[in-house]
Amino acid sequence: MTIFYVLVSVFIISILSLVGVAVIGIKEQTLRKVLLFLVAFSTGALIGDAFLHLIPEIVEEKGAFEISDSFALLAGILFFFALEKFLRWRHCHDIECMDHPRHLGIMNIVGDAFHNFIDGVLIA
Repeated sequence: MTIFYVLVSVFIISILSLVGVAVIGIKEQTLRKVLLFLVAFSTGALIGDAFLHLIPEIVEEKGAFEISDSFALLAGILFFFALEKFLRWRHCHDIECMDHPRHLGIMNIVGDAFHNFIDGVLIA
């Protein structure tokens, strides 16, 4: 019975992830207005997840949050900030901008491959 619940939950999550397909139907002018708010929301959600779930889990496991943990957290944030700046060094926020290369497709594929690899390792 557990496998049934797992399959149903994976199916529901997969269907919910198709919400992005509905964005294609939005008018371009409306999409431009809400895009920065959606990016800000997703960034806040990821940072909130880290600070509200992951850090308390570290404290629970270790008993205390030491200075080395703070440096490791800061190093991780800075590493991924530098990686993002390296991959998208010159980018435009304008859809019609042709002056700068667009690496979003490559960055998405590499990030997704890395994420799926880590998931596979953890599941195995």
